Amino acid sequence: MKEFDLNKWEKRSADNQKKYKQLLQKADKNKVLKALPDLHEEAFAKIDCLKCGNCCRNYSPRFKTPDIKRISRHLKMKEGDFIETYLRVDEEGDYVVKKTPCPFLGDDNYCSIYDKRPGDCVRFPYTDEDVFIKRQQLTLKNSTFCPIVHYVLEGLEEIIN
Repeated sequence: MKEFDLNKWEKRSADNQKKYKQLLQKADKNKVLKALPDLHEEAFAKIDCLKCGNCCRNYSPRFKTPDIKRISRHLKMKEGDFIETYLRVDEEGDYVVKKTPCPFLGDDNYCSIYDKRPGDCVRFPYTDEDVFIKRQQLTLKNSTFCPIVHYVLEGLEEIIN
């Protein structure tokens, strides 16, 4: 795959949203699913999340009940206090952080609860699972702020076309 420039990906991703949408809609799902693991590994080898942190600075994962239990126990807080301190309910009825950036994100882009982080954070950016093709709107949104998603979409375009 061609060289990836971490400084120029955002404009390219914004310019290519329509093309990415068409790519995801017309792509053979089995071919995409077969290509994702290698593209995912390649993207993570080339792009350092700690140099970006856009996901943690601008968006919130869902905090599901097991996440809340695990994290509050780790922080030695009661679950209710954890929720009251850090979370709110969004328009979809999910617990999310009250404000961004995530309160657990450090200035160095390290997560202070990394080993206990929510499942959504563990799985993000979903570039190695079927969510990538099944939830196309989510993939397109993620491609506007995550260079790894953009990289994988660019790689898929090369493979599929």
